[in-house]
Amino acid sequence: MAQAAYAFPTTDALSAGLNDFVAKRSKAAIADHGSFSIAVSGGSLPKLLAKDLKDNKDVDFSKWHVFWADERCVPLDHADSNYLELKKQLLDSVSIPSDNIHTINTSFGKDAAKAAEDYEKDVRNYFHNELPKFDLILLGMGPDGHCCSLFPGHPLLDEKKLWVAPITDSPKPPPERITLTFPVVNNARAIAFVTAGEGKQDMLQQILEKPELELPCQRVKPVNNSPVYWFVDQPAAGKLQPATLSQY
Repeated sequence: MAQAAYAFPTTDALSAGLNDFVAKRSKAAIADHGSFSIAVSGGSLPKLLAKDLKDNKDVDFSKWHVFWADERCVPLDHADSNYLELKKQLLDSVSIPSDNIHTINTSFGKDAAKAAEDYEKDVRNYFHNELPKFDLILLGMGPDGHCCSLFPGHPLLDEKKLWVAPITDSPKPPPERITLTFPVVNNARAIAFVTAGEGKQDMLQQILEKPELELPCQRVKPVNNSPVYWFVDQPAAGKLQPATLSQY
């Protein structure tokens, strides 16, 4: 799979590079089809994404539609909510219409199956029942190589029919979640991973330099043959071969 891995000296520099990348993608999508659809994961990603983006006056946030690559079946104000973290870091600071922020329906409580079914209806409605083609999906990299809520060895890795799948046995709490599946992820116009910190060195090296491992992150392979982009800081990239990295 084609990779474009960019290592930045600091997390601030990483955020600046990511801001530039997202702004360009947003501008191009809005010029092409009048809106920008983005799916975002949780973890440290929202903070790294928002640092510069929230003050970027060149981005037309009124044309954004925000979805989540995965979400926990918890209330929107719960500490485990991926929505809450993005709200605090970015959404509270920019002018995205509330109808364009596609959150999980929390009325189903921990019933991940109903939550996933409902969220897929929302996704189908936005994409007119055609296989979603998000303008950009931003993902984190788990310490076990998982992405979205697609974990190593889990049956959902091979899900082909569902666009949004429930999971009730996540190895990371909380166990009840919903997640985009690989057919949706890999159909995106662009996909970028964002990760930082020395603790990510070993897994990042495995993912980028040992493709035979077939970790979930390595199953991200865009059907349009565009590269999978990686935005990382230098501590995370510490064990990578120089040839693995691209110049941003």
